[in-house]
Amino acid sequence: MAPFPSHPIPLLFLLFSFLPLLSLSAVDQPYKTYIVRIDSQSKPSIFPTHYHWYTTEFTDAPKILHTYDTVFHGFSATLTPDHAATLSQHPSVLAVFEDQRQQLHTTRSPQFLGLRNQRGLWSDSDYGSDVIIGVLDTGIWPERRSFSDVNLGAIPARWKGICEVGERFSARNCNKKLIGARFFIKGHEAASGSTGPITPINETVEFKSPRDADGHGTHTASTAAGRHVFGASMEGYAAGIAKGVAPKARLAVYKVCWKNAGCFDSDILAAFDAAVKDGVDVISISIGGGDGISAPYYLDPIAIGAYGAASRGVFVSSSAGNDGPNLMSVTNLAPWIVTVGAGTIDRNFPAEVVLGNGKRLSGVSLYAGLPLSGKMYPLVYPGKSGVLSASLCMENSLDPNMVKGKIVVCDRGSSARVAKGLVVKKAGGVGMILANGISNGEGLVGDAHLIPTCALGSDEGDTVKAYVSATSNPAATIAFKGTVIGIKPAPVVASFSGRGPNGLTPEILKPDLIAPGVNILAAWTDAVGPTGLDSDTRKTEFNILSGTSMACPHVSGAAALLKSAHPDWSPAAIRSAMMTTANTFNNLNQSMTDEATGNVSSSYDLGAGHLNLDRAMDPGLVYDITNNDYVNFLCGIGYGPREIQVITRSPVSCLEKKPLPENLNYPSIAALLPSSAKGATSKAFIRTVTNVGQPDAVYRFTIQAPKGVTVTVKPPKLVFTEAVKKQSFIVTITANTRNLMPDDSGAVFGSLSWSDGKHVVRSPILVTQIDPL
Repeated sequence: MAPFPSHPIPLLFLLFSFLPLLSLSAVDQPYKTYIVRIDSQSKPSIFPTHYHWYTTEFTDAPKILHTYDTVFHGFSATLTPDHAATLSQHPSVLAVFEDQRQQLHTTRSPQFLGLRNQRGLWSDSDYGSDVIIGVLDTGIWPERRSFSDVNLGAIPARWKGICEVGERFSARNCNKKLIGARFFIKGHEAASGSTGPITPINETVEFKSPRDADGHGTHTASTAAGRHVFGASMEGYAAGIAKGVAPKARLAVYKVCWKNAGCFDSDILAAFDAAVKDGVDVISISIGGGDGISAPYYLDPIAIGAYGAASRGVFVSSSAGNDGPNLMSVTNLAPWIVTVGAGTIDRNFPAEVVLGNGKRLSGVSLYAGLPLSGKMYPLVYPGKSGVLSASLCMENSLDPNMVKGKIVVCDRGSSARVAKGLVVKKAGGVGMILANGISNGEGLVGDAHLIPTCALGSDEGDTVKAYVSATSNPAATIAFKGTVIGIKPAPVVASFSGRGPNGLTPEILKPDLIAPGVNILAAWTDAVGPTGLDSDTRKTEFNILSGTSMACPHVSGAAALLKSAHPDWSPAAIRSAMMTTANTFNNLNQSMTDEATGNVSSSYDLGAGHLNLDRAMDPGLVYDITNNDYVNFLCGIGYGPREIQVITRSPVSCLEKKPLPENLNYPSIAALLPSSAKGATSKAFIRTVTNVGQPDAVYRFTIQAPKGVTVTVKPPKLVFTEAVKKQSFIVTITANTRNLMPDDSGAVFGSLSWSDGKHVVRSPILVTQIDPL
């Protein structure tokens, strides 16, 4: 997602089996799209296919949008609420939920991950040429050089996908690089056909095909797997060679999101179904909800689709959302999904505001037009009047008499950063200073503004406003410094990156890790200029974007390389390799910090740390997880057999004694201690590691205990041989909750590391207090 989208529709899912029948007559009721989960094993033998059964017993054929048979069993259809409520009473129906809209989570980064040419991971894996990455997004602009198939071998024989033709997209647009493309629109069309806020697709600006009218999908696909492109830049910024993380991996594109319209659950689920059937190895999905509201896993189509994929060996990488730095803002929380937050890279695009009093303030910009060349202009802050819309430079809020010929200070928030510049331009302003508020702190992202603009952190923004207030004729100019490499410290956790704790199952630490997500250069569509504004007529082959959307495909590309080098590793083993080898130090060799506060970041900010691919190639030990382990976890969090079957597809029965959810074999440990306990409280965690390094190895542990907590580990060493590949251990965490000194997030943090002298296998530990329900 590009950061700070407008608030998405809240994720209010309805399980109609628990609702009374509505009193409206069917005539009065609007049709809505519902996703219906069927127990596929109860199909009467009289019906030759599930589709025949659905259209005979449940609804008419024209009302069915998608049928699902791979990651999910059932269908989506347009129904009245009464019909949906009736269906939910049917013995073969496990769940009925309403279709919801999700949002997108919007060229040195491969080097910055520890990827060096012809050494380590890149050479070992032939750059992932046997691996297929499925990208669920806004489609692709196939002509970009990033998607060339020059010198690529034959398409993997197991590939079963298609190149779906449509508007301005033919079978010739696929090649040995872009091996498949599909689009999913029925959920969107059904929503826009009914009354409500969803408008039909505007065919003057959108393509009913896999072609990308938005740019986001082209950007994420090329970040994961773009080919080497020489002479890449965004209007001169970030010039150099552009390449994705896995430049030889194959791409399959599933367009589920539509320009200015979001992405519907029913279409997302259909894309998961198709991608797994087609034969992808990795799914990259930079989509999700917002506002830290998460539906239970059995009502969350991304979680359901991802389970269907992961249970068949497909690695699923998703974005953590852009609602940071608020606590509990992380999204995509299921333990079978790899949840990726965003960090900065060591490249920046500095700009400087010079005030009339000689003060110089550092900021960021990607403005590429005519410079101001040091000329001072009058400076104005419309927010001085106290009118909120004017302070935010909202549409039609600025008085041209007040801003004409001046540099205008605009507060960040409520509208797109680039759109504010357009408002200033229309009112006759010559430039803009974009000031962060408290919520964004010092977190800055570059934008390809249409007028000379510099973004400032909240402290510098306050300095500018104080200068305007205290000066009779305030003036300023803006200087643009181009591209600077070698910025220290880096990485820093991006202020917008979604933060823990996990609001659904706090026993599982989320996010899992962070990856580059600030000012990322990647391929772009020709359908729209770099700002994405309708009035931006510039064409650019590459664009620079920020968001956890940009971090997610870095991990997808990394998974492709790891899968290529270790074809027998499960998705959980690949995630474990990334997490246990992640960096927690920056390029100054100090603990990573948080852009929002400047303080040292915690596991709620960066999970296990920042992706380090060279080390992930050879992690030593991995924490593996089976489908059965996930079922035990779902039993442990209190889901019943029907709810679990919605996710797992096959019926399950939970044990009498509920398994503990924290005993899922996750590469991190979250201890939730009851706050009501008197005296010391202990909790034990069981973990099992699999040796994937040299067969004969002895590992010993070291503990960094969280403040005020005692951590013990038994046994003290793990001995592996040719015959003994797996070893289990118990971690006991003891604390007196009265004496715990948690930070502002309510937790204390530490780590457990196992080492054989060559490998270090690190797991974050967090301890927090919780009131039992």
